[in-house]
Amino acid sequence: MPDPSYIIAIDQGTTSSRAIVFDHDGNIVSTGQKEHEQIFPRAGWVEHDPEEIWTNVREVVGLALSKANLTRHDIAAVGITNQRETAVVWDKTTGKPVYNAIVWQDTRTQPTVNELSSNGGLDRYKDKVGLPLATYFSGTKIKWILDNVDGARERAEAGDLIFGNTDSWIVWNLTGGTDGGVHITDVTNASRTLFMNLETLTWDEGILKDFGVPLSMMPEIKSSSEVYGTVHTSQLLRETPVAGILGDQQAATFGQAAFGQGAAKNTYGTGCFLIFNTGEEIVRSENGLITTVAYQIGDAKPVYALEGSIAVTGSLVQWLRDNLGMIQSAAEIEALATEVTDNGGVYIVPAFSGLFAPHWRSDARGAIVGLTRFVNKNHIARAALEATAFQTREVLDAVNADSGVPLTELRVDGGMVANEALMQFQADILGVDVVRPKIVETTALGAAYAAGLAVGYWNDTDELETKWAEDKRWTPQMEDSERQRQMRLWSKAVTRTFDWVDEDVL
Repeated sequence: MPDPSYIIAIDQGTTSSRAIVFDHDGNIVSTGQKEHEQIFPRAGWVEHDPEEIWTNVREVVGLALSKANLTRHDIAAVGITNQRETAVVWDKTTGKPVYNAIVWQDTRTQPTVNELSSNGGLDRYKDKVGLPLATYFSGTKIKWILDNVDGARERAEAGDLIFGNTDSWIVWNLTGGTDGGVHITDVTNASRTLFMNLETLTWDEGILKDFGVPLSMMPEIKSSSEVYGTVHTSQLLRETPVAGILGDQQAATFGQAAFGQGAAKNTYGTGCFLIFNTGEEIVRSENGLITTVAYQIGDAKPVYALEGSIAVTGSLVQWLRDNLGMIQSAAEIEALATEVTDNGGVYIVPAFSGLFAPHWRSDARGAIVGLTRFVNKNHIARAALEATAFQTREVLDAVNADSGVPLTELRVDGGMVANEALMQFQADILGVDVVRPKIVETTALGAAYAAGLAVGYWNDTDELETKWAEDKRWTPQMEDSERQRQMRLWSKAVTRTFDWVDEDVL
């Protein structure tokens, strides 16, 4: 057994921050978790307070250590995973953010997307960066802050302001902040900005210029698994190596040991994200997927992936709970949904911030269709769960079309995989087996793996593959004719959400 004996992963997510301690077998030893405020200043705007997030990160690290009665001496390395595309701009001389973090779900930057796409369309930069122009990615959010916060552009051009997704914000603070904090990101997070060239893994100065973002703001791009620095002496984990960073969906792919070309996983969280490993080949999607970096270990060649990003899945359940008061807790939805045998003809398309893959329709808004007097809240609950499965099927169809190799099973993880009814329906509507691993906290586990590899706690990815174990498998039970009927109705429902947003509609 290695000494020190454990790895700690910091998982800075969309709704909460967690710290999880893992042992050498990849088992969870202890967890600390704390939610942070979701700030909605206007329709379509979603923000977080970066200082609240940093405070919470420090607290959850302390919680995880104290629950397991551990100190920094027991921890071999720190890994970090994070909500991607959520942009923080802060002053490197004071350590203070100039504005709240603008969250990946935020749609305020649509005018920027429209302006930049007027010359070259939404795919103007896609060959270089793998992404369409969309409000989803960090680049438009940085531009918004520089354009709309008093004095921000001047301070940025003077070299005082720096940017990062929340991984960079945490690493900078963890390694000292204004006292020598390291300003870096990894290739997976960099690939979500609209600014990183996929082939060279460097910032594209031409695109930065088009956005009006100074190169001096951008973090240094590193691999996903190397020692970036050590925790500052003012922190609980002082002098511990910070050695792994992966954006949350890439971290889940890593945690699922989906290292081989053709391996895939789907993570069910606030949104849903299906990642298909394409190996060292950059595959350009013809079917509405994005091309991203899956991971890079040290000096090895980067591994690429196709990704289908779905904006709203778990957050639809939260909406039923918080906005409509239909349930008191997220767990109740399964009981409601299983009281009826079908959706009663109801389909919910949760295009709260437009539709992501494979449609990329920022003009779409949410719709509940097929309502009759027969429908009750059980049907609504069932339709809400089914929306997740339908959206995943659309993305999987796109993956199959792009790769030319039909997927034979889907590894799943994230909070919603505890929902047995959803997982069975997912297998039914996909027509392939759905497989849940024994450790479903694969996002934090992936960050721990990346950090552990960098410090020799684990030897290589072959060793990590041996730690993956199946917990449960769902096999399709639906007739193919019924599967086709359901998808036809779902597709019809999706088209009803298009073209909703006009100039005068928020």
